[in-house]
Amino acid sequence: MAYVINDSCISCGACEPECPVDAISPGEDIYVIDEDACIDCGACASVCPVEAPVQK
Repeated sequence: MAYVINDSCISCGACEPECPVDAISPGEDIYVIDEDACIDCGACASVCPVEAPVQK
C-alpha cells in the first residue's frame, strides 16, 4: 500500500528529501508521490507538519 499526499499539503518540501526512493516531487499545487515507486516506509509522513502524506 503506497502513500499519497492529500489536499492539506502546504508545499513546504519537508517530505521530498526524506524519501529514500525519490518518489516525491513537486506537483502543480501540492507535492505528489509516485505510487509505483513508493515503498510504504512512512518517512514522508513522519516529517510532514500538516500530516498530508497518508496511506492509500
